[in-house]
Amino acid sequence: MLRFIQVIVCNLPRLYMIPKMAHRARSGKYTEEQRYAYARLTVSRMNRSGHIKTIGYGMENLPKEGGYVMFPNHQGKYDALGIIATHEKPCSVVIDDAKSHVILTTQFVSMLHGKRMVISDLKQSVRIISEVAQEVAAGRRYIIFPEGGYFHNHNEVREFKPGCFKSAMRAKVPIVPVVLIDSYKVFEEWSLKPVTTQVHYLPPISYEEYKDMTTMEVSVMVHERIRKHIEKVTKRQ
Repeated sequence: MLRFIQVIVCNLPRLYMIPKMAHRARSGKYTEEQRYAYARLTVSRMNRSGHIKTIGYGMENLPKEGGYVMFPNHQGKYDALGIIATHEKPCSVVIDDAKSHVILTTQFVSMLHGKRMVISDLKQSVRIISEVAQEVAAGRRYIIFPEGGYFHNHNEVREFKPGCFKSAMRAKVPIVPVVLIDSYKVFEEWSLKPVTTQVHYLPPISYEEYKDMTTMEVSVMVHERIRKHIEKVTKRQ
């Protein structure tokens, strides 16, 4: 939280970026690439002022063509930003509607044309899953957090919600497990010391590999790959 305050204070001269993000979200004259480039610029400036460094690994694993869905473990407010900082091609995010209507977050999600899911509204959630499936099948890329939230669990991964995988499975696109390491330290620790986080893109799981599996089986498989990679990386630290 202390670092978040520092980022806000240091970027007060750049408050003009907030209405610019809102404008880019509403205007139809900006391409997805242009909006994503502005999102990455925002993250870069935030990281510089907050003494945050994010290192990406395994970018060569990302599919070169077509849409896919990334499923990361969830540690805190910085998670999606860390992925955006290391993911060159445009991507978007599915976020809990209740957490999306605060300054900066709302403009950011809107600019990326992200999806706000009302967890308690089953009908709306089904519609969001269907929309994401259609967009990913058409070539877009999404971030979905299968834990459904972050629970101060640091570098441990909690149980996944199988329903989160329906969008990728319906679209028949690759599933990319993503491992976040030390992402919680950015805004959860009461410190201003420089912090380094890691984003690991694991080899994608093709549709051919999971087409005969249930959502529960896919959920367990992705969970285990992420858990084992976290264990391997943290043992080396």
